Amino acid sequence: MSTSPFRTPARKVRLFTLILTTLLLGGCSGGNESWNGKDISGLMPGLAFELTDSQGRPVTAAQFDGKVRLLFFGFTSCPDVCPTTLQKLNQATKGLPEGLEDDVLTLFVSVDPERDSPERLASYVSFFGDGIVGLTGTEPQLRELAKRYRTTFGYEEPDDSGNYAVSHSSAVYVFDREGKARLLIRPDLGVKAIRQDLIALARAETE
Repeated sequence: MSTSPFRTPARKVRLFTLILTTLLLGGCSGGNESWNGKDISGLMPGLAFELTDSQGRPVTAAQFDGKVRLLFFGFTSCPDVCPTTLQKLNQATKGLPEGLEDDVLTLFVSVDPERDSPERLASYVSFFGDGIVGLTGTEPQLRELAKRYRTTFGYEEPDDSGNYAVSHSSAVYVFDREGKARLLIRPDLGVKAIRQDLIALARAETE
């Protein structure tokens, strides 16, 4: 792994993420109690990015307008958090009522562009279902996007074989059809609870 002025050590990421998550969740205590996830309406900026999809094509957030979108940062070599989260999100979206199946989309943003080529990213997300789009970008682009949503990511030192771990947030951000930030899904939230929130959010915007 090459060195870069943008690289952040993983230990700093864990502390930074803990502080920001604590502040964010503390600011949500007065939100709508009917949600299972944390209501972040008005606390986060709208969905916006310029990245590259798993086909190597440039893509913007506006191309997915009209759908409820779930944004999750990770990487394909992730041993536990990423596959567990993507499997859970796939289970939640596959159980949506008729008429809403195509209205929810998961955006998986790889923060490991050195290893996650478009081909590798495409193969990875396809394993978890059709409703997941793989995205990545240059490290500066990814840093900017992570900062926009009050998080960051970092890299461990590579081992003798050049392998390294990537530290990142486990939170999932949910945006409505207009791209407004609405919910933060915690890692401990179950499939049924996530599905209930997605149904309520999708139906509220079609009524």
